[in-house]
Amino acid sequence: MGSFTDTLSDADIEWIRKQKIYFVTTAPLAKRGHVNASPKGYDSLRVLANDRMVLLDGRGSGCETISHV
Repeated sequence: MGSFTDTLSDADIEWIRKQKIYFVTTAPLAKRGHVNASPKGYDSLRVLANDRMVLLDGRGSGCETISHV
């Protein structure tokens, strides 16, 4: 089961740095619609501090994400 935290531990940060792929997921606010999960990878996710991350969001077609904005 998932959990929430305000900061990342050193172990969390190390685990994140070792990952080769991750997913960015969006969903509509409405009760109808579907979830879109987009695979991301390479060197596009960085941990700047234990409470701050940055994602280089390369543009795909944008069709699914824009439908949720």
